Amino acid sequence: MEAICILKGSKPDRIPDPSGSGKKIEDYWGPSKRLLGDMKFLDSLSTFDKDNIPVAVVKIIRTKYCTNPDFDPEKVKTASNAAEGLCRWVLAMEAYDRVAKVVAPKKEALAGAETELATAMEALEKKRATLREVQAKLKLLEDTLEANKRKKADLENQVDLCSKKLDRAEKLIGGLGGEKDRWGQSAKELATRYLNLTGDILISSGVVAYLGAFTSAYRQDQIIEWVKTCKKLTIPCNDEFFLRETLGDQVAIRTWNIAGLPTDNFSVDNGIIISNARRWPLMIDPQGQANKWVKNMEKANNLHVVKQSDGDFIRTLENCIQFGTPVLLENVGEDIDPVLEPLLLKQTFKQGGSICIKLGDSTIEYSSDFRFYITTKLRNPHYLPETAVKVTLLNFMITPEGLEDQLLGIVVTRERPELEEEKSALILQSADNKRQLKEIEDKILEVLSSSEGNILEDETAIKVLSSSKVLANEISEKQAIAEETEKMIDDTRMGYKPIAVHSSILFFSIADLANIEPMYQYSLPWFISLFMGSIDNSERSENLVTRLQILREHFTYSLYCNICRSLFEKDKLLFSLLLCINLLTATGEVDPQHWRFLLTGGIGLDNPHANPAVWLPVKAWDELCRLDELKPFTGIRKDFISLRDAWKSIYDSTEPHVEVLPGGWDEKLDEFQKLLVLRCLRPDKIVPGVQDFVTGKMGHIFIEPPPFDLPKTFQDSQCSTPIIFVLSPGADPTVALLKFADDMGFGGSKLNSLSLGQGQGPIAIKLIEQGAKDGTWVVLQNCHLAVSWMPTLEKICEELNPENTHPDFRLWLTSYPSDNFPVSVLQNGVKMTNEPPKGLRANIVRSYLSDPICDPEFFEGAKKSKEFKKLLYGLCFFHALVQERRKFGPIGWNIPYEFNETDLRISVQQLSMFLNEYEEIPFEAVTYLTGECNYGGRVTDGWDRRTLITQLERFYCPAILDEMYRFDSTHVYYAPPDGDYDSYLAYTRGLPLVIPPSVFGMHSNADITKDQAETNQLFDSILLTQIKVHGSKARASSSGGKSGDEVVSDVAADILSKLPPNFDTDAVLRKYPTDYSQSMNTVLVQEMGRFNKLLSSVRSSLINIQKAIRGLVVMSSDLEEVFVSILKGKIPGLWMQHSYPSLKPLGSYVNDFLARLKFLQDWYESGPPNVFWLSGFYFTQAFLTGAQQNYARKYAIPIDLLEYDYEMLEDRDYGFPPEDGVYVRGLFLDGARWDRKAGVLAESLPKVLYDTMPVIWLKPLKRSDIPERPCYVTPVYKTSERRGTLSTTGHSTNFVLSMKVPSDKPPEHWVCRGVALLCQLDN
Repeated sequence: MEAICILKGSKPDRIPDPSGSGKKIEDYWGPSKRLLGDMKFLDSLSTFDKDNIPVAVVKIIRTKYCTNPDFDPEKVKTASNAAEGLCRWVLAMEAYDRVAKVVAPKKEALAGAETELATAMEALEKKRATLREVQAKLKLLEDTLEANKRKKADLENQVDLCSKKLDRAEKLIGGLGGEKDRWGQSAKELATRYLNLTGDILISSGVVAYLGAFTSAYRQDQIIEWVKTCKKLTIPCNDEFFLRETLGDQVAIRTWNIAGLPTDNFSVDNGIIISNARRWPLMIDPQGQANKWVKNMEKANNLHVVKQSDGDFIRTLENCIQFGTPVLLENVGEDIDPVLEPLLLKQTFKQGGSICIKLGDSTIEYSSDFRFYITTKLRNPHYLPETAVKVTLLNFMITPEGLEDQLLGIVVTRERPELEEEKSALILQSADNKRQLKEIEDKILEVLSSSEGNILEDETAIKVLSSSKVLANEISEKQAIAEETEKMIDDTRMGYKPIAVHSSILFFSIADLANIEPMYQYSLPWFISLFMGSIDNSERSENLVTRLQILREHFTYSLYCNICRSLFEKDKLLFSLLLCINLLTATGEVDPQHWRFLLTGGIGLDNPHANPAVWLPVKAWDELCRLDELKPFTGIRKDFISLRDAWKSIYDSTEPHVEVLPGGWDEKLDEFQKLLVLRCLRPDKIVPGVQDFVTGKMGHIFIEPPPFDLPKTFQDSQCSTPIIFVLSPGADPTVALLKFADDMGFGGSKLNSLSLGQGQGPIAIKLIEQGAKDGTWVVLQNCHLAVSWMPTLEKICEELNPENTHPDFRLWLTSYPSDNFPVSVLQNGVKMTNEPPKGLRANIVRSYLSDPICDPEFFEGAKKSKEFKKLLYGLCFFHALVQERRKFGPIGWNIPYEFNETDLRISVQQLSMFLNEYEEIPFEAVTYLTGECNYGGRVTDGWDRRTLITQLERFYCPAILDEMYRFDSTHVYYAPPDGDYDSYLAYTRGLPLVIPPSVFGMHSNADITKDQAETNQLFDSILLTQIKVHGSKARASSSGGKSGDEVVSDVAADILSKLPPNFDTDAVLRKYPTDYSQSMNTVLVQEMGRFNKLLSSVRSSLINIQKAIRGLVVMSSDLEEVFVSILKGKIPGLWMQHSYPSLKPLGSYVNDFLARLKFLQDWYESGPPNVFWLSGFYFTQAFLTGAQQNYARKYAIPIDLLEYDYEMLEDRDYGFPPEDGVYVRGLFLDGARWDRKAGVLAESLPKVLYDTMPVIWLKPLKRSDIPERPCYVTPVYKTSERRGTLSTTGHSTNFVLSMKVPSDKPPEHWVCRGVALLCQLDN
């Protein structure tokens, strides 16, 4: 029972050990009784789960019971029959478990084997079925074979009949089989092209007829528009239109390229337009690309090259028309000889059976082979419509791609000549191969189309096709090899691509310099010659990357030096900056939006954000807010408000361009972006900022132009290239040239000099002819004065060539900048400038080195030697001072006069003469002669004359003879004590290089004015070089990436929305009729009339510019000027024709204009104001006269006896007008400030350039009644420009009147300061 309990899992009871050990033992008697007592005990044994007896249980049974000799049924039987049965059951369970472990796997194996057998039998049955099918097919095939054997016998009889045809067919298939795929593809393409032909030809016609004169970008834009329009109108056309694919012949294009036509699409399109247009081409060709191409292309056809200035021009043309030889008419201007009209219009007619044309008075036969080409060197000619419709205008300005390709060819030719030779040979071979292939293909197609009947029966046709195909295959193989070789060569050539791209950028940097000065013109051949010079002269290197870097640096600096030689000082830094920016823009380091912002300060009318700082000018804050709209400057406005003090330290710094920007902006912004911040805060320091920027990016050498070097310039010249001195005021290169000629052995009779003018042309021609023959030098001075002779000079220069000219001959030309100077002479000549020395020190030294001061006899020969030397030094100091004063702009001189050496020379001689002839020094006489006659003779402005005399009296005065007398408050400048000639030079050379404004009698703020003027000049000049910004290509700086069209449209709409309607002058006249006692009524009506004209002009131009942008009206030159001005933030010239003078930017001008209109409207609605806004009048003099007239009529005094007395009042509101005269406001003090406590003029505060004046009472009084009081008579001007012209009213366009302003300092102090009152500021 114990074993059964274990098998059934019954647990034993725990009972005390009967042996008395005290432990508990396991006892199965209790569980056994419970089992036996179970009614279903036997059933549980019969249903026992014998297959799943736990291993541990079996183990106990086997070890404890089966091995027990007493556990034997026979032995147990003796005890109990029931126990025997139970014992046998336990043993049986153990035996079953043992057997089951062996049998179970075998059962599983049996089941697997049976499954495999079933699968195999199924597969066998399938195979048997397949076999039956195959046997059935085999039977069918055998039957078919039998049938075919029978057919074979029949067909063999026909073989002989077809053998010949087969042979020919094989030849035909062998010859043309390879073409199947290509022709199949061509047929597909032709089918598509055939469908799109309508639209493509329509667009092509448009390109040929209309787009020749436009630039590449414009053409592309217009073509895209036309494609869209065609699609819209469901006219089939290609999605991507290319003129070369529609009208181009690849073989012809390749021939053009070989002849010198640049390979870029733009130039190729030009070639296609020429070959397809009905009118003769007029090519705008400043770089001579078209000229070179036409000459090469037509060389074999005996091309005749003529100019309108040629004497036999018409006779040559007549011969060519008759014999059908091509003619190239070079260098036409904006006018074309009227005699050419019948030829341009192709006015041919039949006469006597032949086609004729009338040319001038002659009727000549017209050959159908005649071709006519016209080129002009003008960069931006304006042809009248009547000229433009007679010719096909073509823009042949070189494109960047075309130039890159040329430069790449040049650099590879020089660096790897074998590669370029092979490339050139391959291009020629390739062109020839393609031409032959085309001819063969045409021949094959012709044979196929002309053969009648069955082609296999045409023996001749088959022979032609076979031989053609053999040749075509040979050529194709050659072509494949050539193309493979060309690809390898191109891969090697592409290694030199970076220098070609770099140099192309450099060329386009100099191309637009002529917009600044007409003399800044440089030809492409000159540029290429310089490029080749750099390749030959720069250091070599086997490493390509190193070599390209050396070449890049060498050529960039070489170009910089050569260009700087011909630039005025003012434009040298500009050129460095342009080079730097263009190179950085090409590499993506400078954003064009940021560049435009730097130049213009952005465009904006109203600024919704209030200026947070009293010390910050409004203009600076407005620009900073516009800068905030650009990435990565977003947030700078808020940072500025929160970090005002940190920004103020930059604003107050003497070197703000090197200060660290607060608020983390120094790390966020790169060097260029920091310039934009500098422009906003301290525009006066842009020039040093730009110098640092250029130095950082390109090196210090690019801000140090090479000095004037006549020998170096001479080395760069040849007998056939003229050397041109571009003159500037005060510079005379003659002395330097004469000395150089002596040094070179060309002095005396070997140098012929002539000043051009009326009647000097024939003499000049003789001199040049003689010089070219004998090898002497010829100097033609002042070419700008001989405008009519310039075409002759151009012809002479073109005819000079090394073959017919003596190698020692040189033609030297001097000229001021002039639009009439021949372009070809400028482009090919060697140009240089020689400006007078800059700076007080250099100027005085130059004066002492000039004649007659440098003559020891003259210098030491005066009777009163000591006095003479003192006064002489004072005069030379004065001479330098009046010239250097020009750099301060209007604060220095209203008009920048060109004082020169002759003024000084005559004054020096007069000084010597007077001192020798008089015992007492006649200060009054020498002052009058020097100030009023010699120097004053040039001075046309009365206020400038006052300044001149005041300055002169500082030096021509008895005090100068005193050794303690000093010229300014720094005590550095004085007339040195009596000494020899060298002591004066030594003292002068020891003077400081930087001159404080106090030397000129000016406030330190004058330096800021000067620096700001330099910045404005820099930016204004650069803007002239920027390609005109139009349409979709233009991007404006503060517009968040809007196109130029969108910006201008938005600005125009904004201004239009603010403009009030025109004044109703009739209504005004009814309300304020003409009244004898109140002249102001007339003033109001007249002012409104003037403003109405301006208002109408502004309104109509803005409406029309919006229409022109949408294409509803023609974009005329006037509207284009308005468009460009709005983009630049400038006042359009069209408005200025009807406007009062103003120098404000566009946004400020509009706000000022609206304020003036409101001033008049308020006057009309509320009556005359108590205090008049003097600046708000269009014609201020009318108002001033009106006020005097009221007084004169009231007191019956003749108006010509009246003058104004001026009383400065307090800044407050005035409830009533004065009894007599008028209160006025709105004036600004320039060069000083108004001390409101003391009521007198006072020195300006640092960095505060202008001060507002309080309300002023203008009191008309008799001249005799005006009390005398210490005052300064200050001129009042409308703008800070100060200079004006005399208008038809007899008044200046700028000067208003002179005012007496109380002063506790002598008037001379303020005269030297350049103090004046202004009606409006520039911002």
